[in-house]
Amino acid sequence: VWEGKYYLYYQAYLSMPGSRTSSATSGDDCPVSVSVADSPDGPWTASNKIVVEKGPPGSWDQYVIHVPTPLVYDGKIYLYYKGEMGGDPPVRAQGLAMADHPLGPFKKHPLNPVINSGHETSLFPFKTGLAALVSRHGLEHNTIQYSPDGINFKVASSVSLVPIAAGPYIPDAFTNANNGRGFTWGLCHFPGMGTRDTRYSILARFDCDLSL
Repeated sequence: VWEGKYYLYYQAYLSMPGSRTSSATSGDDCPVSVSVADSPDGPWTASNKIVVEKGPPGSWDQYVIHVPTPLVYDGKIYLYYKGEMGGDPPVRAQGLAMADHPLGPFKKHPLNPVINSGHETSLFPFKTGLAALVSRHGLEHNTIQYSPDGINFKVASSVSLVPIAAGPYIPDAFTNANNGRGFTWGLCHFPGMGTRDTRYSILARFDCDLSL
């Protein structure tokens, strides 16, 4: 939420997922785009513009940009995202792009990646800084990390029973209040349910105590 309007960020595929199979073009071709609405119920209007590009060849986010996550912090839009460095298995990390307005222009932070692990990362205001629930993949997976400035993250604790693809309910994500309260519940999913011939996912609620 920014100045009475709602902004929805997403990975905008420029080619069919899974169609880029050669080593020179591996990864999903999906930079970040955004849609705008006057209400969370819509209607949504696509900006039809790329707000965050994939990195150039040889960079840490050259292959994919996934899961763009916006927070309003320090009077700016802090847009976190997952990038991929390649490798087998792929090395994944979290980057940060910042802007003075939800439609940009966004500038990637020179210290990227700001978190060196995580296939799924949920970020949220906490006290005067920002925190991250980092799950799956990397040396610092299944940790909670804290940053006093939203850039320099350090491991604060290890966690277990981490929800899959956690989408926590964060009431102060966009308030810029400099007094983050944490969260106590959210939504997650269980993929790959069913049988070999009939696969489906389950949307579920999780509960926790990550609040002040």
